[in-house]
Amino acid sequence: MTPLNNDQLDQLRDERREQIKKAALKVFARRGLVGTKMSMIANEAGISQGLSYRYYSSKDELFIALVKDAMEETAKAFATLGLMQGSPSEKIREFTIRMLDASNRHSFMLVQQVQTSDEVPDQAKDIVQQYPTSSFIEQVFPIFKEGQEKGEFSKGDPSELLMLYFSVISGLMLLPHGLDGINLNHNVDKLMKILKE
Repeated sequence: MTPLNNDQLDQLRDERREQIKKAALKVFARRGLVGTKMSMIANEAGISQGLSYRYYSSKDELFIALVKDAMEETAKAFATLGLMQGSPSEKIREFTIRMLDASNRHSFMLVQQVQTSDEVPDQAKDIVQQYPTSSFIEQVFPIFKEGQEKGEFSKGDPSELLMLYFSVISGLMLLPHGLDGINLNHNVDKLMKILKE
């Protein structure tokens, strides 16, 4: 068997690191930081516990890395909202589908843990605080306001409408089994009707 060159070794390490992170995200989302052991993550990833420690020295280090990834992805998602094409309601509908995608659910749950638990590392809390919720709301607010002006969303205080929207999204994300077996497009259409009434 031909030995791997440095580029191949780097690629293998990156793939293994991603494999561990994906597994850890699932386990942390289900069990929380306190209820998770590195052995559970290794088992979910299909690797030995010893191998997992070659990439992450502790579950706290892994948790912090995942929180950082989640917040960076969230910031990117909100930043692209303003670049989307279409009417305000079309933008919000597409954004909602992206937010409720199964791949985002575990990251959302992880961030919720950071915001509500005293048992997470301070470094994870610091990362989340670097991305204040108000900055995300500021990016969505003009779209809701424009939607109201165009008659696409119900009249009234746009801030209240926006809070209703985020409350529904949060509730859907925190369902015990996520949106498994639920017709996502159908339910997003229902949410959009609520915003219009």
